[in-house]
Amino acid sequence: MPFSQPLPLQSGAAIRDYALSYETYGRLNADKSNAVLICHALNASHHVAGVYEGQPRSEGWWDNMIGPGKPVDTDRFFVIGVNNLGSCFGSTGPMHVNPDTGRVYGADFPVVTVEDWVDAQARLLDALGIRQLAAVMGGSLGGMQALCWSLRYPERVRHAVVVASAPNLNAENIAFNEVARRAIVTDPDFHGGHFYAQGVVPKRGLRIARMIGHITYLSDDVMNEKFGRQLREGIDLKYSTQDVEFQIESYLRYQGDKFSEYFDANTYLLITRALDYFDPARAHGGSLQQALAQTQAKFLLVSFTTDWRFAPARSREIVQALLDNKRAVSYAEIDAPHGHDAFLLDDARYLNVVRAYFARIASEGATA
Repeated sequence: MPFSQPLPLQSGAAIRDYALSYETYGRLNADKSNAVLICHALNASHHVAGVYEGQPRSEGWWDNMIGPGKPVDTDRFFVIGVNNLGSCFGSTGPMHVNPDTGRVYGADFPVVTVEDWVDAQARLLDALGIRQLAAVMGGSLGGMQALCWSLRYPERVRHAVVVASAPNLNAENIAFNEVARRAIVTDPDFHGGHFYAQGVVPKRGLRIARMIGHITYLSDDVMNEKFGRQLREGIDLKYSTQDVEFQIESYLRYQGDKFSEYFDANTYLLITRALDYFDPARAHGGSLQQALAQTQAKFLLVSFTTDWRFAPARSREIVQALLDNKRAVSYAEIDAPHGHDAFLLDDARYLNVVRAYFARIASEGATA
């Protein structure tokens, strides 16, 4: 959907003549009270569920969560998936033409924040005629957006579902993001972010960035169970510093190669920086309780015991701050072995928690 009106950004810049890609699932009811907004994480998009006709392997990234009869039931809810500004999956981003210069944005695309994304999403809802959301939901960076919605537009959100997320990044997480960004910007093919004009892609940097990311998404238990110290099939130790010998090395390189074929380097820089910047307590002297005092929504928070990138303790910080403000909060801490990736996977306890919560939302809507 195109937007001509300039969008003011947190940095003081603005962006005009931009577009947001989105998909919807289910049917909006007569009073437009059953809308659920799904916010995506780093490398996902607006395609949250279902498959594209005639396109194999086109399953939405949260297809196990969203659809007819699924935890977020599209027989009951009108689900909206939106691709964020600066992404590389349809919405205006670094690969698009800057209307002010007539040239591809590249590194000149303005820095965007979680707050900017939420403001853009609010404009999309305005265009769809949706005044209030039954729920906003996201995992990881998407969970930060859901939390931000409850702060930025408290009267427009009845429920916020925050999964495997945090009120801000700790120093370790910022450090991982910075190492990944350095891998990209020091790639000789990066050309200061204007690599499009050179007809190249900084694939080496993207590969390394993705490899770093995958290490943080998996738990130690899952890594050992899936790979351990297994060597690649059919080889023995080569005593080489260059060859791929262990299964985990092969897996990480495969993931890196795949990622470098479809993801944009400038988008990676933008999204990881948005992660770094998010910190609603900062404007309140570091007090998360004061920051969340303006919320009106009811909340569901879910964390996973082996998620060391967004540890349960970070979700409990949000829970405590909400309870201190006497907000209605449900919290589930799932004992799952999968690390941060657990929020995307099939865990019956996790899916049942979400299913029960959305059934309650639907029941509230029916009696409202």
